Amino acid sequence: MGASAQTSIWLVLITAVVLANLPFLNERLLALGPVRSPKSFAWRLLELALYAGLVIGLGRLLEAGAGQVSAQGWQFYAVFGCVFLTFAFPGFVWRYLRRQRPVAVTGASAEPAA
Repeated sequence: MGASAQTSIWLVLITAVVLANLPFLNERLLALGPVRSPKSFAWRLLELALYAGLVIGLGRLLEAGAGQVSAQGWQFYAVFGCVFLTFAFPGFVWRYLRRQRPVAVTGASAEPAA
């Protein structure tokens, strides 16, 4: 495996990690469109699927540049989907599972009744 093949592999992996987390880290539509706050979970899943397709396209493009493109069966895409979802887990945790700080209550209603 040459240096260019290793570079291609790292490029695909880093791109996959960044794009897998992108739907959960911003409120823009497809990271470029208008701000949509709050963005629904269904929209985030759609973005995740589109970004997965982009990563597959990038991988096939780099593979074609290196030589002959190998045919892939359903097993490849099933494993890729699982790996892509695993890459998306940090963004999902940051968006939906992290503990929110309690909001400090100020004003007269915050004081206990005597």
